[in-house]
Amino acid sequence: MLPNFTAVQWLLAALAGLGIGVSKSGLPGISLMHVVIFAQLFPGIASTGVVLPMLVCGDIGAVLLFRRDARWPHVFRTLPPAVFGVAVGWMIMRWAQAHHIDGKQFNPFIGGIVLTLAVVQLWRNLKPDLFSHLPHSRVFAWTMGGIAGVTTMVANAAGPVMGLYLLAVSLPKEAFVGTAAWFFLLINLIKIPFSAQLGLIGGNSLEFNLLLIPFIVSGLFLGRKVVAALPQKSFDNLVLIFAGVAAARLLGVV
Repeated sequence: MLPNFTAVQWLLAALAGLGIGVSKSGLPGISLMHVVIFAQLFPGIASTGVVLPMLVCGDIGAVLLFRRDARWPHVFRTLPPAVFGVAVGWMIMRWAQAHHIDGKQFNPFIGGIVLTLAVVQLWRNLKPDLFSHLPHSRVFAWTMGGIAGVTTMVANAAGPVMGLYLLAVSLPKEAFVGTAAWFFLLINLIKIPFSAQLGLIGGNSLEFNLLLIPFIVSGLFLGRKVVAALPQKSFDNLVLIFAGVAAARLLGVV
């Protein structure tokens, strides 16, 4: 059974589906848009399960479009700690369900992490020699992967985190998008049994997901055109700006 939405709510859902596609095709900071919209349409932590199948759909489309551009060493370095982070996030959500805690209460913590990472990256842009070796270290990759795993499980909010990681390691925009596409396809598939165990994925939500697939696909092609037209410097700046906006929204500043 589909949700009993008003016309405005269905319009917002379609816009969020478009945003998923755009975010998957190269502008991860835009992912906050669909996170916020679906959190309003499906209160509490239920929205994380509703959105997950649509994210997988977007990931599959992004992989088909950008599969040749992936830098696999970065996927292999961040995926194991991300899986561990997903397990940690699952335990946090089980605890939140048991204590009837709204998942939105974790947003300020996630926002603080994203804001800190964005400020460090901005500082590195101003002083290129600052921490010049850190982004390529195993410690950095494992830390960012772990944070991405927790944030994606708790709030589907790992887009800005991985975006900042890929920006820090100075990937060209095509490699940035291809690497992110494979990383998120794998990690979101791994999340499915965890979300199912929490009761967040069901037949009703899958029917709703199917209706939004055309908007997700449209967003993928729209995002690809935007990324292709952007110079590398403008692309890097947009990733940083969107991450800052996402952090501010999670902190409740905007």
